[in-house]
Amino acid sequence: MTVSSSLGKGEGNAQQVVDVPVTEDSTASHQEVVYDVIPPHETYEGYHRFDPNAKWTEKEERRVVLKTDLLLLSWLCLMFFGLQLDRGNISNAVTDNLLNDLHLTTNDYNNGSTIQLICFLAAEFPVQLAIKRFGFRKILPIMMMFWSVVSWAQAWMSGRASFYICRALIGAFEGGFFPGTVLFATYFYKSSELSLRLSAFWSTLNIARIISSFLAAGILQMRGVGGKAGWFWLFLIEGLVTFTIALISFLYLPSSPVNTESFLVRRPWYSEREEVIMINRLLRDDPSKGLTRLHEKVTLRDIINTWKDKSMWGLYFIGLVAYIPQNPVQAYLSLTLKRIGFSTFDANMLSIPSAAIQVILMLLLAKSSDYFTERTFHCFFGELWSLPLLVALLTLPNGGHNWGRFAITTLISGYPYFHPIVSAWISENTFDVKKRAITAATYNVIVQVGAIVGSQIYRANDQPYYKTGNKVLISICALSLVSFIAQREYLRHLNRKKEKIWSSYTSEEKDEYLNDLSARESEGNQRLDFRFKY
Repeated sequence: MTVSSSLGKGEGNAQQVVDVPVTEDSTASHQEVVYDVIPPHETYEGYHRFDPNAKWTEKEERRVVLKTDLLLLSWLCLMFFGLQLDRGNISNAVTDNLLNDLHLTTNDYNNGSTIQLICFLAAEFPVQLAIKRFGFRKILPIMMMFWSVVSWAQAWMSGRASFYICRALIGAFEGGFFPGTVLFATYFYKSSELSLRLSAFWSTLNIARIISSFLAAGILQMRGVGGKAGWFWLFLIEGLVTFTIALISFLYLPSSPVNTESFLVRRPWYSEREEVIMINRLLRDDPSKGLTRLHEKVTLRDIINTWKDKSMWGLYFIGLVAYIPQNPVQAYLSLTLKRIGFSTFDANMLSIPSAAIQVILMLLLAKSSDYFTERTFHCFFGELWSLPLLVALLTLPNGGHNWGRFAITTLISGYPYFHPIVSAWISENTFDVKKRAITAATYNVIVQVGAIVGSQIYRANDQPYYKTGNKVLISICALSLVSFIAQREYLRHLNRKKEKIWSSYTSEEKDEYLNDLSARESEGNQRLDFRFKY
């Protein structure tokens, strides 16, 4: 039986029939599959492992994926853990009277968050360009070292100026880490595997929230030790932990799937056969990964051409508004609990359930999204979760109702986080690797702009129940729901336009179009044989 297989992104070249096993048993029956084989560029790192006739069993491929999960994904998750330790310890520190000790108001706290986010987004593009030029294994760990030192130095903050400086430096050194890590993962995983792996990253953030809350609940009891506040020891200890992770990462991380040796790992992760499986399964899923070198420079023209892609504009707008409704509630969770009467210890411990709930919901949502290969309505559900809860929070009477308020804010903070799904959505709708890096950085910058907006919604004159702020959050949540549907319909419209033109071509015209390799990279996702995912 001969089966025609269109490769991942709908790209085609000369068809070639290869005999490929369809069962786990290497001696099992085989069937012929017609693959659209696109040779990678000669400068592609895995070019020497490219083999259009390569075949392997499902069991062998699962073994390669499992090895990647154990050796790469688990360590990247540990790096995300270090990131969240240094991002989240400020919310733990405020429960130990940090604001009073530094003579700060909640507006100063908001301004610190805004300064951090501005510096964060300012660093996005420079970091992506540096990563593309010098590689992930160098830039990502060095970034971690820098921000961990600043996090450690926060222990000696003495007032508003030092608070703002630390916030600015942490933001600058963390900027670009998210999209850089996501892009790194795309070199090891197929599109259908990406959403769940990205969810593992963000699940790690929530696990870190849980662990840091436990740590904070204990460390903050050290107030008075050495004449220092509890938050002094919190910043000191967690900063040192992150620096240790960063140093080991610098000595451990691989450069690419075919260059996995490092100072700590003297032998390759994969055997020669496993490298063949890795490279060819990736190229058959997404041939664009073989069109550019891993360390190829990104030019200004590349950036401008990427920004001209209207198919991405709706996803950028989603990044701007979609995460605002939950942002202030989550950022103020520990502080809100402290203000309505819970102790420092209880406020930190009670922030744990929201993180645990989000881990479970996010993984289930991502798994479902990958299983059904659907993005829009899974993200829609994640946003729809928050709308009635925000309404309930707004209508809850002032005074008392502490456990009811705790339950509502916990469910809002623990909403099904769909950022990994949107990140995978953007990746699979972006054709080449350079454009993917630029798009990821652009999207993340816009997300941070939304976070800046979110950091200013809860104001000091609206505390402690933030009625006006919650009305704003409800409005933005409704706008976000509409934007998901609008983006879905726009992508469907683009696909229908392409299909109408494509169906008018003769067989000869289609073959000529598919074999025009010179136009393949320049046209990208505008190609007639490319279909947007939604």
